[in-house]
Amino acid sequence: MSATITAPDFFTSTAPRSAELRRASLAADVRATRERNGFGTKPVRTRLHLTRRGRVVLTLLAAVAIVVGLGAAMLNGGGADATSSTGHVHFQHVTIQPDETLWQVAEQVAPNSDPRDVINDIVKLNDLQTTSVMAGQSIAIPTQYSSH
Repeated sequence: MSATITAPDFFTSTAPRSAELRRASLAADVRATRERNGFGTKPVRTRLHLTRRGRVVLTLLAAVAIVVGLGAAMLNGGGADATSSTGHVHFQHVTIQPDETLWQVAEQVAPNSDPRDVINDIVKLNDLQTTSVMAGQSIAIPTQYSSH
């Protein structure tokens, strides 16, 4: 008794496909997919038509941008210019006597003002680090306290 074993149909192909047929089939599938998705077709050229309303809007936008630019230039154009000319301000100078303090100087030069304000202005004008002064030191008095 002899038995013959045959393989099922899904293991064997009734029509063997060669590599060329597979490539041709794959290429056809790719072409069909590209055409279906819109690839490979020439783009449609459209001409841009600007309507009258569009021209008016673009003109207004340009005009607004120019007006804003000019306004900014005018507002910033009023600044002070740096020049080499200097103003000549002459200050009254006081020489500090032995055992004299800025408080005493402030009371002498501005008897009607608060000495603390006068001392603060003197320190700022003379660029002093502290309110201590030494005998023989010459300090400038602010013009609002000078007696001219």
